[in-house]
Amino acid sequence: MLRDFQLSLKQRVYAAWGRGARNVMVVTATGGGKTVLFCNIVAELDRPTIINSHRQELVGQAALALNREQVPHGIIAPKAIQRQIVTLEQETHGRSFYSPAAHTRVAGVDTLVGHNANDPWLRQVEIVVQDEGHHVLRENKWGQAQAMFPNARGLLVTAHCIRADGKGLGRQADGLVDELIVGPCGRELISRGFLCDYRLIAPPSDIHVEDIEIGAAGEYNYKQVRAAVHSSKTIVGDVVAHYLKFAGGKLGITFAVDIEAATEIAAKYRASGVVAEVITAKTPLAVRSNLMRQFRARQILQLVSVDVLGEGVDVPAVEVVSMARPTASFQLYGQQFGRALRLMLTDEQNRTWNERTDGQRLAEIAASVKPKAIIIDHVQNYVRHGLPDVEREYSLNRAERRSRKKPSDEIPMRYCVNPECYAAYEAALSACPECGAPKPPPMRRSTAEEVDGDCMELDPELLAEMRKEQARIDGPAKIPPGADRVMMLSIHKRHNERFDSQQEMRRALGLWMSHQLSLGRDAAEARRRFFYKFGIDTVHAGLLGTREADDLRDRIAAANTESGIVEASNP
Repeated sequence: MLRDFQLSLKQRVYAAWGRGARNVMVVTATGGGKTVLFCNIVAELDRPTIINSHRQELVGQAALALNREQVPHGIIAPKAIQRQIVTLEQETHGRSFYSPAAHTRVAGVDTLVGHNANDPWLRQVEIVVQDEGHHVLRENKWGQAQAMFPNARGLLVTAHCIRADGKGLGRQADGLVDELIVGPCGRELISRGFLCDYRLIAPPSDIHVEDIEIGAAGEYNYKQVRAAVHSSKTIVGDVVAHYLKFAGGKLGITFAVDIEAATEIAAKYRASGVVAEVITAKTPLAVRSNLMRQFRARQILQLVSVDVLGEGVDVPAVEVVSMARPTASFQLYGQQFGRALRLMLTDEQNRTWNERTDGQRLAEIAASVKPKAIIIDHVQNYVRHGLPDVEREYSLNRAERRSRKKPSDEIPMRYCVNPECYAAYEAALSACPECGAPKPPPMRRSTAEEVDGDCMELDPELLAEMRKEQARIDGPAKIPPGADRVMMLSIHKRHNERFDSQQEMRRALGLWMSHQLSLGRDAAEARRRFFYKFGIDTVHAGLLGTREADDLRDRIAAANTESGIVEASNP
């Protein structure tokens, strides 16, 4: 699966190394085949390699992936963990390719940094693969692990090269990456039939995080966010009730804030007839493996997770994800979201999936047992972060700490007020795309924010005043009585400059709006999208002064060019 995407990424990695980049980061969506990519590179090059992970279940997963490719490999881990992984390989593939002397090895970062510094193998290693590479900073333990291999090139893979603390992953910033390679985003993989589309359900929540501190690592203060969840009067019951209502009988993961909450949620599931177990970072690997085996066999329907199953874990059978833990980390949110997006295919479909056309793949997904994944967000993570599958711009430089206010060009989300639906959707839409229920009318109509930028919904008196001001701009210059010739000329000049700037801006705006209408959106939705993209509504845009109108015109024109929108030339 994803053969063409992976081949392209592999060639780009080789090219980057060939240009002299020592450490290369590959970013592609959760479920985009990052493990398959680096295992293919390791097997193809057959050079001394270390694959470094930060959790024991990911060490085991990397070893299993190498075992599947019949790559001999060592395991740098405590003896008990080594034995568990070898047993898992034998049970999964019928044979283990574990070899203590192999030149390719897998390791957990905490074990690796304590490895014998005099081991000559460290200087022999030519490739260092860092799974979940967004963790790697020059001064942290992942960076220390990278520095143990002085003669190696690095391959760092991740779903999003975004850190909640805003630190830059590039060598010029806080990290070690020399070149960034961005693969397909989640939406592209969904539209081409390599990931499953989803339905996002967002029931009302009584959990509020607006006043919770965000720590230096960019995540909510743990004690405060725990207190917010545990003070909720509805979260435990709602998690189970809405699973039964919208996804009963489906295989799911619930992400909980702590072991106490996870235990309570799992007990509530079991009391409602849903077989559920808790899985945490403290669960032994052998127990974890047994739980996952039962989960895949549908002997367990719900795994309630605390600090595991978010990053890097391949759980292809998941049909529903329930979020019961607020997070300020987009990275964590996106990876939890992505647990449900893998396809549920037969073995025959898996073998031949790449040979199908996009249309054939989409048709087979629609007819499968999992036509859409279900995401139930009980803690409004979707409000804070938006949708994780959209294309994003990435940088290796430092970023400003994420503010609580979303960027002006990111459309906020709302939830459907129909209790039989509760679908989350963009605030720019006039109605719920799932059930057709109209969006609720604004409680107040005195500002553009209160009407989502659609100023046709403003108080009529206020809108009328704005129209009068616009007519004054478009009409003749107002010359005060007794003005001399110099003053008259100056007033006319400023008026005409503003008029000309407004005309050019409105022409660009008109092109942008026409394109929105050509996409099948109604005028109200187009006005709302304009507001969220450019930070001003269409009526106030028509009141801007010369300089502000010129600046807005340039931004609209740039967006038009990026979208391939061109003004028709006069015959």
